[in-house]
Parts: sequence; structure tokens; C-alpha cells
Amino acid sequence: MRVQKKLILESLKTAYPDAKPELNFTNPYETLVAVMLSAQCTDKQVNKVTPALFDRYPDAAAMAAASVEDVYPMVKSCGFKSKASNIVEACRQIMALHGGNVPSTMEELKALPGVGQKTANVVLANAFGVPTIAVDTHVFRVSNRLGLATADNVKLTEEQLEKAIPKKDWVAAHHWLIFHGRRVCHARKPACDICPCRELCRAYQSGNPEMKPGESKKSLSL
Repeated sequence: MRVQKKLILESLKTAYPDAKPELNFTNPYETLVAVMLSAQCTDKQVNKVTPALFDRYPDAAAMAAASVEDVYPMVKSCGFKSKASNIVEACRQIMALHGGNVPSTMEELKALPGVGQKTANVVLANAFGVPTIAVDTHVFRVSNRLGLATADNVKLTEEQLEKAIPKKDWVAAHHWLIFHGRRVCHARKPACDICPCRELCRAYQSGNPEMKPGESKKSLSL
């Protein structure tokens, strides 16, 4: 099993050597805001919105002083009004409790409005270089199809990936899995014919390439 997972990771690393965040940001504040906006929204759409947003509100202080009614029209295309509210309120807490600096611990990040485990993991990894594995929809789907995890929920998937992947590769593996999910292992009709992991993939070998997380009974055991 360990050898199989190691080979899968090596295949992903070879296929996506330059994998990196596809959100645009330059500092912890921009990272936090961009990741909050990306929930249930494409990175491409977020990247359309953030240049003007960051030009008008360049730091947590500026965002904390803003009104939700002013911010929402600028981010409306990324989702519900609650996103604008959470971003403004999070920045107000950052000003009040953290001296204007985005906090760099899981506990402090998750205490901010609108910040959950996945968002905190992404911010920690990309803004502060802390080894984490953020499990978004792509990581959840792809890791369970490949057999790096066998879980039916995000929390257990994250725990299993932490055991399956060397800690030094956690951040990189997060990006490998996202790239693979966006380019090859689509939710519907995965492009198995071009997949570098096909012969190692639990879902493909089971004859159920569109396997959903939790469908272990339909799969082969690695």
C-alpha cells in the first residue's frame, strides 16, 4: 500500500512540477481575502475581482474601515453577501486583536468570521509556509479516487493524507492534486486516457472511474 501511494505521488510530481496556487495574491492579507472569496467560486473569477478590490482596500486597516454595502458590489460575482460581511468583520478582528496582521496559527485563523479549516490551511501554507494539506473539492475527490485516502468526509481525508504523504510534500501535494483534478480527474468523465496515474488508480482499476468519496465498497483495496 505504501509503495502504491508513493508511486502515485511520484507520478503527480512528475506531471505537475510547477504546480502552484492559481489565485493571485502577494501578502497574507491578500491571501486571506482571495481564499475566502474562492469558496464555491472559481479562482479565475476571484482573480477578476481582486485587482480592483485590493486597489481600493490595500490592507486589513482599509478593509476594516469599509462598509459591507460598499464591498459587496465589488465581490458580488463571487457569491453571497455573507462573503463581503465575513471579510470586513475578519479584518476588523485582525485590527482589534492582531495589530493589523493576519494571524499565523490555526486557532487564531479559525476564530475569524468565515474562516474554516480549509481556508486556514491554505492561508497557513501559502502565506506563512506552514506545512498543511488543505482539502478542497478537488483534493477530496482526487485523493479518494486514486487511493491516497479512503474517506467519506473532508476531516478524515485530511488525516489520512497527512499519514500517506511525507510532511515536506504536504503543500506541494495539495497543488498536485488540485492541478490533476482541474486538468484530468474531472468530477464527471475523468480523462483516464491521459492520466499518468491510471494504472495505479483505485477508481480506474475498479471499473468505476467516476467513483465518489466513500464508495470504497465498489473499489479495489490497495
